[in-house]
Amino acid sequence: MANYKDIKGFHVQSLSSDPVAAQFVGGSWASGGDLNVAKGNTTGCGIQTAALCIAGQTAPGAKVATTESYNGSSFTEVGDLTTARSLLAGAGTSTASIAAGGDTTTAVANAETYNGTAWTETGDLNTARKQLAGSSKGSTTATIVFGGTPDIAKTESWNGTSWTEVNDLNTGRSSLAGTGTKTAALAALGASSPGNLANTESWNGTSWTEVNNANQAREYGSSNGTQTSALVYGFQPSPLLALTEAWDGTNWTEVSDLGTGRYAGAGAGAGNDSGLQMGGYTTAFVVTTEEWTAPSTFSKTNQGQVYFNSTSDAFKVTETNIPGGTWGSGGNLNTARWNASGSTRGSQTSSIIFGGNQPVGPNAITAKTEKYNGSSWTEVNDLNTGRGVMGGGGTATAAICVGGYTGTARVGNTETWNGTSWTEVNDLNQARSGLESFGIQTSALATGGNLPPSTVYSLAETWDGTSWTEVGDLNEGRYQMAAVGSSSTEGLVTGGESSLGTPAIRAYTEKWNGSSWTETGDLNTARYSWSGGAGEVTLGLVFGGYTGTAAAANTELFNGTSWTELNDLAEAVYDNAQMGSASAALKVGGNDGSGVTTTEEWTGPLVNKTITVS
Repeated sequence: MANYKDIKGFHVQSLSSDPVAAQFVGGSWASGGDLNVAKGNTTGCGIQTAALCIAGQTAPGAKVATTESYNGSSFTEVGDLTTARSLLAGAGTSTASIAAGGDTTTAVANAETYNGTAWTETGDLNTARKQLAGSSKGSTTATIVFGGTPDIAKTESWNGTSWTEVNDLNTGRSSLAGTGTKTAALAALGASSPGNLANTESWNGTSWTEVNNANQAREYGSSNGTQTSALVYGFQPSPLLALTEAWDGTNWTEVSDLGTGRYAGAGAGAGNDSGLQMGGYTTAFVVTTEEWTAPSTFSKTNQGQVYFNSTSDAFKVTETNIPGGTWGSGGNLNTARWNASGSTRGSQTSSIIFGGNQPVGPNAITAKTEKYNGSSWTEVNDLNTGRGVMGGGGTATAAICVGGYTGTARVGNTETWNGTSWTEVNDLNQARSGLESFGIQTSALATGGNLPPSTVYSLAETWDGTSWTEVGDLNEGRYQMAAVGSSSTEGLVTGGESSLGTPAIRAYTEKWNGSSWTETGDLNTARYSWSGGAGEVTLGLVFGGYTGTAAAANTELFNGTSWTELNDLAEAVYDNAQMGSASAALKVGGNDGSGVTTTEEWTGPLVNKTITVS
């Protein structure tokens, strides 16, 4: 008999606490030593056991030059800045740091370096500014600063002698958080008229790229860490926020709150496993400091791990909680489009999108293909025949594109993708657009579709890697449905528009078993105008679409029998491409009245659930 380790790869263990997804998830805040002077609108740098809290404000209008050094337990006053100011940016260590910009009675360009004893005036910024941020892990010879008031996008790079303007942020902002180094920085959150931002941008030494947003938009916070391991904490708006979020290089995760909500403090720390919040403002400027520590010894979450929690005396299992899933922002497409299709069997870190309509001229059609790596899209080789409203399937290295509308004609063209280029193969038996497909490059099914002005198809065809064969028809002809399925022998289609009625938006779902279609549970919200789907016939996900009167943000999960409403997309959209799995899906592009470039990523979290036996 096989044991559990042979099947799953790890032993059943006895644990005193539940496993966590990462070290930082188990972190918490505790009180540290107080500042000597209560202040806010300050800046900081260094690590939790060797940090600086630089300049700031002690009362309305009272700017100070005081610098305090932290040794892990208490603060000591050290050399003052040459120029008293608040709302500045800082970077470096407790013995070698740089401070730039800020507010005296007006925004200034002054920069100063610290040698462990005293501050020295050095080259000024090109643009005077306050409420800016910087690469806090930078040095006195290599750092960048960015943002500032009023909604500045400018970035400046320091080489130890002078500042040089480099590429701007994608979104100008002030009162933002900054971390990282001169060649690998992170800009997050902040304010940009007319409100606060959740946007995050990553710097590669040359340019900024939009990455996943934080969970809550806010400003005037503190931060620390690197481009791939960071914390942000303590923010406005009112009521004051104790909220802390940890960054792992891809996503933001809400973790344990500060003991006291505040804003405009200073931050320091090595990464998302350690941090220091210094000073800030509650109802007055404060001296309090809090230290963030994540446990060095912890049990990491493994999907399928069964363990005994000795504290609660319960057997538990770690599993994906798909109903608890949420949508987050992904990288933007290079080309806005709708009515595109994609590698429905791809993943959240490796997928392609191809074809579609562009918002240029009437029914402008594109042949462009783009590949996703989990954070950004890259243009690769085009389809041989540009088209929209077609079927798709397969993976990022072995995809299939079938049928569609070229702008002048409905076609039956089929193309296969080998990871590098598209090749024309045998056509469908019936040319049409608005069809839906599921499966892989060597085993797929295409069904439904239309041939305007009046023909709607129930026709289904299967693909064996070489040719198409007509098989059993749908129970009802429809077009612009959504679909999930793993091969030509198993899948489902749902929603769509029927020829019965004008219009006739459907909630119907039909399952394919390899020989015939069977009606099963209806969608909760009838809709059409989408392409693809995520997952399997026993656990599938569809999202977006058009209800006949408006774009939809609805997400629904199919469990093999019925549909359940889950968390909505951030943006209601239709004619969108869908791909991935029920626990890790992608919404790509679409139409909200014009073509969009946005990608949204669906993630079902791992959770620890008690095993019950009945």
